[in-house]
Amino acid sequence: MRKLIAAINMTLDGYCDHTSGIADEELHDHYTELIKNADSILYGRITFQLMKYWQTVLDNPTGNKSMDDFAKAIDSIPKIVFSNTLNNLDWKTAKLEKRDLKEVVTELKQQAGKDFFAGSPGLIASLTQLDLIDEYQLCVHPIIAGKGLILFKNINDRIDLKLLKTKTFGSGAVILYYEPVKK
Repeated sequence: MRKLIAAINMTLDGYCDHTSGIADEELHDHYTELIKNADSILYGRITFQLMKYWQTVLDNPTGNKSMDDFAKAIDSIPKIVFSNTLNNLDWKTAKLEKRDLKEVVTELKQQAGKDFFAGSPGLIASLTQLDLIDEYQLCVHPIIAGKGLILFKNINDRIDLKLLKTKTFGSGAVILYYEPVKK
């Protein structure tokens, strides 16, 4: 059975804002490898639309190898986008999904293949409430943003996690790898 892994960047005070992180070469290389070893990524509408930025990098490479490699990786991985407002996605490797989140993710977990990722704050919160996440990979940046989108918004029940490992970057960002403690 495949694992669903929540992988996201956040600030020390718990906000997810793509402009607040330290997107250096080391971080891009990490996420490029992560994507290359995954089956697919689940997005909500807002994060999917933000990720479309990488299509522009494909069309006009930056000359920064780590960014350009990330753009290629994110372009090639299948993306499943959960949205009730979008009607088309305009990205060959993206599929629009309007069915029930729990039903779709349960089906995906039962298929053969590599692990798959959730990469949107709202989607991660919903999947957490549904008890569908097998592992969290939270990249905490050494920044206090003071505002933004809270990752675990609307989570009302305590969820215990077990620390599996950590990975520290030169920038001071740390990825915390957790799995939920099953009750």
